[in-house]
This record gives sequence, structure tokens and C-alpha cells, in this order.
Amino acid sequence: MDQPTAPANQGNRARHWGLLALGTLVILGAIGWGTHWLLVGRDFESTDDAYVSADIVQITSQVPGTVTAVYVDDTQGVKRGELLASLDPADAQIALNSAEAGLARAVRSVRGLFAQRDALRAQIAQRAADLQRAQSDLARRQGLLADGAVSGEELAHARDAVSVAQAALDAAREQLNATEAQISGTTIETHPQVLAAEAAVRDAALALRRTQLRAPVDGVIAKRSVQVGQRIAPGSPLMVVVPLRDVWVDANFKEVQLRSMRVGQPVELHADLYGGAVTFRGRLAGLAAGSGSAFALLPAQNASGNWIKIVQRVPVRIALDPRELQAHPLRVGLSMNARVDVRDTSGALVSDQVSTTPLPALASDGLDPQLETQIRAIVEQNAGHGGSRTLDLARTDTGVAR
Repeated sequence: MDQPTAPANQGNRARHWGLLALGTLVILGAIGWGTHWLLVGRDFESTDDAYVSADIVQITSQVPGTVTAVYVDDTQGVKRGELLASLDPADAQIALNSAEAGLARAVRSVRGLFAQRDALRAQIAQRAADLQRAQSDLARRQGLLADGAVSGEELAHARDAVSVAQAALDAAREQLNATEAQISGTTIETHPQVLAAEAAVRDAALALRRTQLRAPVDGVIAKRSVQVGQRIAPGSPLMVVVPLRDVWVDANFKEVQLRSMRVGQPVELHADLYGGAVTFRGRLAGLAAGSGSAFALLPAQNASGNWIKIVQRVPVRIALDPRELQAHPLRVGLSMNARVDVRDTSGALVSDQVSTTPLPALASDGLDPQLETQIRAIVEQNAGHGGSRTLDLARTDTGVAR
């Protein structure tokens, strides 16, 4: 009767020791995990809900026109200032020629006002001399009237001559005042009509330059939709340039992970593109003003219907090292794993400056020294300060098609 009991007892003991070993491993694992969390884990916040982002620089035309050439295609890298596409410049060139002619006409008109002023001054002097002569004649005739040497009719004619001379003098003075009002305090170069005509030339020249679409930043072409022969309107999207050397990471952390996050904390990142072989080191640049659902197209309305609490995620911007990006380029939308070191909480909760590299405007949108030289040459030629050779040299320097 005792023989069958021995194997059963041995099986129970084996099961007992197995469960005890398993429990011991579980307890040791829990202790190890707790120790790791207390010593290391609680100082880091991690997420795999992170993606690469970058500025999407939209290329649009500022002037209407017909596309005559496209020089780039998708996936092609470009440098700042590189020509992307060209519009037909004929209309803009005609407008520039018309504006230059208008400037010359304005200079000659103002020059005529200055000449008219000098002519009116001479006319006033002549009218004053006529008045003085008429007054002298009247005074002599009035002295001879008592002796009967002159008739009353002749004296009346002398008085009328004085009145006519006085009226002519007053009219000349009023004409001088009207002319002075148009040119007082100015020169030919600073007259409002000339300045307005110069502005029209600059506007026309700017429209002509804008028929050449250039890359505003270094980057890679994407979403190119423009085609040769297409008629485009101002603001029409033609393509985009993505500056891949200045990308960042938007990591979406749970709201319970944001307690100790501060601007400037170091971040360790890994891209699925390179795996664990490449480690990116960045810094926390800023926290979004709200959760992703708050800025969604259709925000949640928890005040109506049944409500279930869902842990929200807040986008956190992480700036990357440009040198690491140059060695290992990233693409927009790639998945990343982010691990933030939250031990240093001395940083700010709200960032004052997130973007470290502002996107500059193209220099072609500003003043063109060659165009200014051309404008000065037009003014000088039509103001009588220079000859046609000055204008010809200025046109040669500008390189504007004639």
C-alpha cells in the first residue's frame, strides 16, 4: 500500500520546488526592475510615438505668367538661390520699359517746372518795369493836366495802362507762387513725381526678377506639380523645398510623463531607419501648448454622451545636432524612439525661442545696386546732368534684356 505513494510525493515535491523557483525568479525580477527604476528609470521618460518634422517651404509665384522652363524634379537637392523655374518675361519687360520711360518723362516735367520758375521771375521783373513806366507816365500827365497840355482822355488812358500793368504783375506773381508750391523745398532728384516714377521702375524691375523662381533655402524638392506651358496665378503652389539639414523631432508623450520635463533637457534618439547602430543626441526645445486632440479638426466634446477618460498625449519638440544630421540624414515623417533625461529640472517650462535657424528671405527681393545705378543714370540724363553715354553704360551693367 505504501509503494504508490512514493512517486506521488516525489512529484509534489518537484512541483513545489518548481513553483518556489518560479516565484523566486518573479520576486527577484520585480526587485531588479524596482531597483532599476529607483536608480535609473525614474530619471528618464521614453516614447516610440515620435516622428521627424521639418519646415515645408512652399514655392509659389508672386506674379502671373506662363511657365517656360522647369529646372528641377522631385528628390533633387537644391541650393539657396538656385533657379527652379522660369516664367515668360515679355510682359514684365515691357512694363519695365514703360516705367523707365515714365521716369524720364517725370524728370523732364519737373525740370520744366524749375525752368518755368526762372522764366516767371524774369517775367515778373519785366511786368514790374512796365508798371513803373506806366506809373511815371501817369504822374507826368497829371502834372500837365492843369496847364491843359494833356486831355482828360489821355490821362484816363494813362490810368488804364497803370491798372493793366498792375494786373499783369499780379498774374505773373500768382503763376510764380503756383510753380513754387510744386517745387518748393525739392530738387529734380527729390521731387515727389520723380520719386514716384522711380518707385514704379523698381516695382517693374522686381516683377521682372520674380519671373525667375529661385530656391529660398537649401533642401530637397518634393511635390513638384508645375509643368512647362502651364499658366499660373500668384499664390499657386508649384513645389516645395524641404530643408533636411534643419529637421527636428516631434515626440508625443503621455500627459503623466510631462511632470519633470523642462526646456533644454538632453534627449537620446534612435531612428528606425538606422536602428540602434546610430544614436542621435538632441535637446528638448519646447512643449506644445495643448494636446493633439485639442488642435484636431474635430476636437473631442466630452460634455455630451458617455465619457471615457483617455490619457492624452502632448507633442514635444526635440532639436537635433546639425552635424549628426549631416552624417546621417533623416527624412520627414520617419519614426523615432526618444528618451528624455529629466534629472535636471532647472530649465523653463515654456520656451522663448524654438527655431534656431530662421529662414532668410532672398536677397533679390531687396534693392538691386545695378538697378539703382540705372535709375540714377536716367535721372541725370533727363535732368541735364549727364549724357546718353552714362545711361548706355548703366544699361550694360544691369544686364537687363532690352
